[in-house]
Amino acid sequence: MSSADEILDVVDEHDVVVGRARRGDAYARGLRHRCAFIQVRDAAGRLFVHRRTSTKLVFPSQYDLFVGGVVGAGESYDDAALREAEEELGVSGLPRPEFLFKFLYDDGTGKSWWSAVYEVRCELPVSPQVEEVAWHAFLPEDEVRKRLAEWEWVPDGLAAYARLRAFRGA
Repeated sequence: MSSADEILDVVDEHDVVVGRARRGDAYARGLRHRCAFIQVRDAAGRLFVHRRTSTKLVFPSQYDLFVGGVVGAGESYDDAALREAEEELGVSGLPRPEFLFKFLYDDGTGKSWWSAVYEVRCELPVSPQVEEVAWHAFLPEDEVRKRLAEWEWVPDGLAAYARLRAFRGA
């Protein structure tokens, strides 16, 4: 099954399920759904940063500060966060990501999803999924902030990162 054929819960502005749709249809028709964003740090506290592959349905070839993705139909945010983090990092046995907060991402052009933000420490060697990740590195936070002005970043990840920094009082 391709990622466009995954079934998602469609939700309203209050994150209440109002239906289901194929992922490709949800994106094409601008249907609001759910996503999990997981900020990953290594044992030294560096952030996992990656560039998405050119085949991604949304934001291809852009850099991201989070691993994660859509929440499947009937799946909880917590289960999706662990599943997505392990899949994208290419690990198993990752600690359950810690939920921090949730916000509604809406770019005003039909891209809208409820976004649950998590964090996790990964002390395992990573082997990112080649279908999802074209490049990756663990970078110190000051290096990440420098690259924010230089690289093309996924807009929902930038929104989540700004909210996360505010959440932490940074």
